[in-house]
Amino acid sequence: MKVFSSAYTFDYSWEECSTANWRKYCPWNDKSTHVIAVDTLSRVVDPATGILRTERLITCHQQAPAWVISLLGGSNTSHVYETSYVSPAEKRVTMCSTNLTWANILQVRETVTYQPDIRASSPGHERTQFTQDAKITAVCGGWQKIRTKIEEASVERFSENAKRGREGFEAVLEMSRRVFGEERAREQAKAH
Repeated sequence: MKVFSSAYTFDYSWEECSTANWRKYCPWNDKSTHVIAVDTLSRVVDPATGILRTERLITCHQQAPAWVISLLGGSNTSHVYETSYVSPAEKRVTMCSTNLTWANILQVRETVTYQPDIRASSPGHERTQFTQDAKITAVCGGWQKIRTKIEEASVERFSENAKRGREGFEAVLEMSRRVFGEERAREQAKAH
């Protein structure tokens, strides 16, 4: 098993990040063109805790090496199952995802959190701490050396994708702030 971990501070409030999270794979994000579809399977609010629990199926077009597809079969379309928990009381978003495609060969378990970054925030300038952890395990048979190489290559690719994902989410956050700001200005102008 190999582990990928990263942390990043977004220069946006938790409210902005938790709201924009649902638009992460929209046309505003030119870094996520590999995402073909995001289907919401279920969404429910726990009446006791107020936590919103959402299950989604994310369909992607992944550029797997041709030799992998010819050896293992399949296609360049892959599926990821994601469960997210939004706790307004704790100001915390937790997203857990796992690959469904080729899970009998490689298992990827990712956990992402967004929460206010108290240390980096100041009055009127809130920031959000983003953490990302992924456990990547090659479960295919064969020599340990081969499994290790598969895991190492997967961690490297995961790291590259994570960087693009952060860049894309920054674009979504920027556009969301602008669009919501324009809408607030229109609403205030109507009120006067």
